[in-house]
Amino acid sequence: MSDALDLWKKPEAKENYMLVGWRQWADAGSVSSGLPQYLVQLMGAEPIGTIRPEGFYLFQVPGTHDLVRPVVRFKEGYPESLQTPHNDLFYSGDNQRGLVIFVGDEPHLDVERYVGALLSVGGKMGVKRIVGLGGVYGELPYDKERMVSANYSLPHMKEEMNQLAVSLSDYQGGASIGSYVCRRAGEQGIEYVGLYAFVPSYDFSPVTQIGSAIRLENDYMAWLGVMRRVDYMLKLNLDLSDLEQKSKQLVEVVDAKVDEIEHKAPQLRLRERLRELSAEFKETQFIPLDEVWEDELRRLLDKFDADNTSEATGTE
Repeated sequence: MSDALDLWKKPEAKENYMLVGWRQWADAGSVSSGLPQYLVQLMGAEPIGTIRPEGFYLFQVPGTHDLVRPVVRFKEGYPESLQTPHNDLFYSGDNQRGLVIFVGDEPHLDVERYVGALLSVGGKMGVKRIVGLGGVYGELPYDKERMVSANYSLPHMKEEMNQLAVSLSDYQGGASIGSYVCRRAGEQGIEYVGLYAFVPSYDFSPVTQIGSAIRLENDYMAWLGVMRRVDYMLKLNLDLSDLEQKSKQLVEVVDAKVDEIEHKAPQLRLRERLRELSAEFKETQFIPLDEVWEDELRRLLDKFDADNTSEATGTE
């Protein structure tokens, strides 16, 4: 076990999977940080461990004020709280199947030791697959299903990824923590899938009086799109109805914000711009094959019942 890992409970499910996210660079829409924390609450997951922070984080960067410093809160001279980086492990499951949920802070230093500690969780608990979460901002319609990009750690996983209605990443550039984990996992023969949702963002920096941009801080529609794929892939059978409702409410909130901007700055022609985006946007919906068969079977059964009713009543 890594010297940075502290596990105080090891659940004994026959199959364990792991979901990982970070407060990090690639966290548009809080897909990487907010969604795992939401799942902890939704599933009633219990804390089972932590990766200790020693050696992974800077206290300050010369020439900056508080870019990386911990946040302290005083009240009448007394330090009520000190927010420092933390990396927490939670667990929800039964004797058959379990999910480890990790949410942490992207490290500043010694990334190899950090990633080694994270991957050692999988080895310690017999995790069959790790799924990492991320978000990327882009200019796309806010009322359409989000695009999801994916990467994977082992070549044989490619065919499965093609069933998830994702685009396979051709990204080249600075690595996020998830990309780093993906590579190191593959080198150790560990299955890792990275899912990155594209989150709507609109830049209005030329019009400073209405603010510089619209960005969805908690993009529930992106969370829903990612979780539909995760739920299908890991067979978790989660109830996603709350996220479905939050997604509908999000669209209503953004609609109202767009109306407000349209009223304050008609020269932006925002509605027209959004209509053009929608016309150019190719929406990719994730509809698992088993759901397609369920819908078709239900349709056939309904038709069968209707035909039997017609025969019994002598109607057509």
